[in-house]
Amino acid sequence: MRLVRQWYDPGVSDRLSFDVLVIGSGASGLAAAVSAERSGALVALATKGALQSCNSAKAQGGIQAAFGEDDSPEQHAEDVWRSSHETADRCLVEVLTSEAPGAIHWLEELGVEFTQENGGYRLAKCGGATRKRLLQVGDRTGLAITMALKDAFESGSGTAFPKSPLGELTRTEGGWRAHCGEHVIDAGTVVLAAGGRCFREARERGELSTNHPGATGEVTQIAVDLGAESRDLDALQYHPNGGAWPETMQGYSIPETTRAYGAVLLNADGEEFTDSLGPRDEVSQAIFDEVEKGSGVETEDGRPAVYLDTTRISEADAEVSLPYMLRRYRSGGIDPLKERILTYPVLHYQNGGLVIDEHGETTIEGIYACGEIAGGTHGRNRMMGNSLLECTVFGRRAGRAAAEKAAA
Repeated sequence: MRLVRQWYDPGVSDRLSFDVLVIGSGASGLAAAVSAERSGALVALATKGALQSCNSAKAQGGIQAAFGEDDSPEQHAEDVWRSSHETADRCLVEVLTSEAPGAIHWLEELGVEFTQENGGYRLAKCGGATRKRLLQVGDRTGLAITMALKDAFESGSGTAFPKSPLGELTRTEGGWRAHCGEHVIDAGTVVLAAGGRCFREARERGELSTNHPGATGEVTQIAVDLGAESRDLDALQYHPNGGAWPETMQGYSIPETTRAYGAVLLNADGEEFTDSLGPRDEVSQAIFDEVEKGSGVETEDGRPAVYLDTTRISEADAEVSLPYMLRRYRSGGIDPLKERILTYPVLHYQNGGLVIDEHGETTIEGIYACGEIAGGTHGRNRMMGNSLLECTVFGRRAGRAAAEKAAA
């Protein structure tokens, strides 16, 4: 039975009742909110900042799904399993890859227009993959997906509470009570989709990060304090290709599709020293090792780096799949198609998180998790292009399951 929105003590705080409360407005939170609302639930979405203030909107490389004639969800799953060094949850991986094509079609129904080629999707091969299966919207895929999801949420009956970070979550007789900013919100079920903590970790380590400043991890800690089980929280991922120079590019994640379209990593002597299309952790470690043994280069401000030889990318590929990167670098006085650029790994992603089942439910009944805050799908090392996919697949699943449980 749907809960009715109510108001209490308006002079002190707004206490509202909903079927489902979603915390976080990245791709996973928006997907969960849209899915829950379309399952008949009255939905609230609370977020720390503005609705579009999230890591998902910054994601550039693309989203994986097995559409190639030589590909399959099973092969996709094997690539995920191998890239995780056999640490991922096989059940979650199979859900992720089997539902990937359907997730792409759902996003298209919401208005996402993936880059086409020869009457089908333009597919690229990403690090750790054995097939071409990366779909893109230029090099702003995350922005396109989050904008479509945001439009879908705002056109529905859900209620947004921006600038309302979760401060406290407690169990009630009918579900859960959340203190979000100045609001007190009662809900039958809660979906946690607040992302990871890499911005805070990078700041504490004195390193660079690709993350939005809101990625500080408080919601994960709230859930753990409530008794939710977690896994692999120590497994933070470096993006192999952080921008190292010019200064305006530091912390920028150079799309890994640069390497899919021919760019290679070179040391100070112009020699290749690793498989440029290897898994993220292996490529990042190879860069660290190359610099450590004195074969790296330095930026003008003294930071360590190696070369990414982007001059090997054809102009046609770059104009279609890397337009944003080209604009960013050219505005800084560097043309990546005419000169090598400097790169070094930057802190990027929280691989681990809250333990979930195939419906996104945590070990606490009535609390769900999806996106970067959830662990298991990627194990201890994530392939590129699977984050936006996980957000969509498990966001939809968590939202639907949360709505069904709230109505029970």
